[in-house]
Amino acid sequence: MDIDHDRETRKAKLCVQNPEERTQREMWGTTRAYLQNHILGVSEGHTAILRLVGVGYRATVESTATTVQSEYPGQQFVSLKVGYSHPVELGVPPGVKASTPQPTRILLEGVEKEVVNQFAAKIRMWRKPEPYKGKGIFVNGETIKLKAKKIK
Repeated sequence: MDIDHDRETRKAKLCVQNPEERTQREMWGTTRAYLQNHILGVSEGHTAILRLVGVGYRATVESTATTVQSEYPGQQFVSLKVGYSHPVELGVPPGVKASTPQPTRILLEGVEKEVVNQFAAKIRMWRKPEPYKGKGIFVNGETIKLKAKKIK
């Protein structure tokens, strides 16, 4: 891979050294996508919005946790009440900012798209959307098709 930078037009161009080689052509698009995500993350930032759907499902962002140890100083924790007998506490990774504009919404913001979406998937893992009642944790406007009840 070669990156050609034109200072006058302020544009960078990603080129392949040998266009006949298949692996280089495959990595060309992957590298371009990674660079675009990093540039977009630095300039605008990436967000993930999580919706908690269910009776009594709540989320809060706290500075201390009772069940989890802090990995770095000043770490925040997302506390989920999603139908278990105990609250689920997850440490927010470095570089991600979590907030709760409503008790049933979690807003994750960060520079790296992969880290933000990985943490959103980690939260979603605790209550995946289920197709019979439509309850669960939905990420970024995700929808599911409800199934009908079984009739004898």
